Amino acid sequence: MDIVQVAQRIADDVLFPAALATDASDVLPRELLDALAGAGLYGVAAPQQAGGTGADFAALCAVQEALATGCLTTAFVWAQHNGLVRALAEGGDPELTARWLAPLARGEIRAGLALAGMLPRPPLWASPGAGGWRLDGVAPFVSGWGRIDVIHVAARAGDEIVWLLVDAAEGPSVRAERLTLAALNATATVRVTFDQLPVPAGRVIRRHPVSPGTAPEVLRLHSAFALGVAARCTRMLGPTPLDAELASLRAELDRLGPGTAAARAAAGELAPRAASALMTTEGSRSLLVTEQAQRLAREAMFILVYALRPASRAALLDRLGAPEPG
Repeated sequence: MDIVQVAQRIADDVLFPAALATDASDVLPRELLDALAGAGLYGVAAPQQAGGTGADFAALCAVQEALATGCLTTAFVWAQHNGLVRALAEGGDPELTARWLAPLARGEIRAGLALAGMLPRPPLWASPGAGGWRLDGVAPFVSGWGRIDVIHVAARAGDEIVWLLVDAAEGPSVRAERLTLAALNATATVRVTFDQLPVPAGRVIRRHPVSPGTAPEVLRLHSAFALGVAARCTRMLGPTPLDAELASLRAELDRLGPGTAAARAAAGELAPRAASALMTTEGSRSLLVTEQAQRLAREAMFILVYALRPASRAALLDRLGAPEPG
């Protein structure tokens, strides 16, 4: 059984049956993440020599979509881990890679993600300090608190992005404030404030210049969440024209071409439309918190606005018939 089939089996047999209980939980049950680690899914983005699966980018997207068909909360927390694994596998600091990549691939160490330094007006900055760097500012959204060990942090340093490996623990220089979300609340998403946090030079993963735009690969991974939610809705609906639309959109996203931002917007719009069709089909009972349809509708709302970039936001507003804010 290949890794995508493994992911789909776990989504169907483990995640989906538990999804309503997970959605109602204060924090994502650890045993669900343990099930992913036990199946080797924490190593999807890692090479085989580090104990990973050696899967390519297309397989990573397919695994992410498969897990999202089962439970977006679980898939979302798991997905934050992959950025660090990919960074180390694709050219991170050699000493960091040698020490961290294998346990990350096994899921013994689990990572979250803080992208605040990538924002146009970054609220998180790194400056040179004794023996390394100092981290100052705010990461507005860090998911998986209490279920992650380290954070893969992007901080702005002048005209560079510095990627740092930071422990996911509160202390004198780190404060976490729990956020209440309308969907995926069990991701235990927090706002993290860093106050002159010292980060040793040995925790620098990589550095690169700030670049405009968003890589198609990033947009493709974001879209996998939307495709997964839409796919679960279409499976519950039975055969409809949405099936062909979903397949066509997936193929367009896989091309990673100039139209990826527009396709990302289309995926964001398709998921709530599919969820609306499911709720309409099921009628007023779909409003009950014991029904999967309302959970999927809220998940679709989440991915509609999650991590929108300027080009995909503009394309989405155009699809929705709304003007861009002035």
